[in-house]
Amino acid sequence: MAFPVHELAALGTATCWAATGLIASDAIRALGAFHFNLIRQVFVTLVLAVVVLASGTMALPEWRGVAVLAVSGVVGILLGDTLNFAAVGRLGPRRAGAVFALNAPMAAGLSWLVLGEQLGWQAGLGILVAVAGVALAILGRPASGAHRLETIRGGLGAGILFGLGAALGQAAGALIARPWMAGGLDPYVGSLIRVGASGLAMGALATLPQAPPRPREISGKVLVLTAATALIGLLLGMTLFLYALQGSQTGIIATLSATSPVIILPLLWLRTGQRPSAMSWAGGVLAVVGLGLIFTR
Repeated sequence: MAFPVHELAALGTATCWAATGLIASDAIRALGAFHFNLIRQVFVTLVLAVVVLASGTMALPEWRGVAVLAVSGVVGILLGDTLNFAAVGRLGPRRAGAVFALNAPMAAGLSWLVLGEQLGWQAGLGILVAVAGVALAILGRPASGAHRLETIRGGLGAGILFGLGAALGQAAGALIARPWMAGGLDPYVGSLIRVGASGLAMGALATLPQAPPRPREISGKVLVLTAATALIGLLLGMTLFLYALQGSQTGIIATLSATSPVIILPLLWLRTGQRPSAMSWAGGVLAVVGLGLIFTR
């Protein structure tokens, strides 16, 4: 069996996204989901441009590829990330991750319908088991005495709707990018196109009268947190995600990257001092079993 380097890259993406959700909550609530995401994308676009130019890998695909990856960025990053951060701001990183994990079955279903990808019974079972484990891990925590990162603000129903929209945006963005990334495009170039296109679109939206109001004051701490989430979640996490799409099927990569809510459990324990419940850990074990099924397919 070949070493599952692309699947491990997807797990790296999940780790990056778990860290992002953990450190982003305060900045999201200070800036709002839209402007938080806009600042991240402008910053990462500049960093990616420097990385690509310095590495000499600036080999753009034909115009169709640029257009497709740009659409993928608008769908997956502008819509998907903004809605996900709106969910995090309302539900907290753990609950928002529970809803966002639904991007895995969404991606698997879309890749089957659109790309004709056949997962096989073992990989399909692994996806179901992993998603069930993620859901169990996140739901298994009592509400009493919760840390501020666990509090719900702005309504549970709205948060769930934002999370579902984020999951669909992520799944659709991955599906759009998959054929071009499978062709061997450099992941940094792919990230630059996707993030740059999304940032340009968000910048244009920010000039409209209907755009969310800009925050009046932005503290240095908020800017540092925003930049950190940009480097971890967009620069590293998204590049690993695109690299993973080069060598494995969309549904499998989406499932592995959706395990961030399980990975966040020990990180939350360290941050809040509140130990996850036995149900949460049981869900983590179940998710690992699902990952094992996927790895040994």
